[in-house]
Amino acid sequence: MGFAVSTRKLGSAVSVVRVAGEADLSAAPELKAALAAAIASGAKTVLVDLCEATFVDSTTLGALMGAVKRLRPEGGELAISCSDPNIRRVFEITLLDRVFRIFPTPGEGLDHLLESSNGSTTTTA
Repeated sequence: MGFAVSTRKLGSAVSVVRVAGEADLSAAPELKAALAAAIASGAKTVLVDLCEATFVDSTTLGALMGAVKRLRPEGGELAISCSDPNIRRVFEITLLDRVFRIFPTPGEGLDHLLESSNGSTTTTA
């Protein structure tokens, strides 16, 4: 399977970036561009949906960290939905599960982000 990324904006402050297929070195520029566009469009919170991803590598992790670095100074947040235990393990091995809130489904991640963007105070590590 190749790679595909799509973005959907929910309200004025929440965007979902959906990743399908192999998110590797060749896909990193497209993923970075999608994340940057979501943030530039005013998203303060971003859900990266990796439920249809089949593989992630260090360049994917770097793109996600770059987005976090852009969001956090503005009080924003990036969360991840991921149902694949192998991909979740990548976040655990790299200790990035301490940086990102990771949810088993996109719905749970969106619930969290929508609650956060509606004025609730939620802190992340």
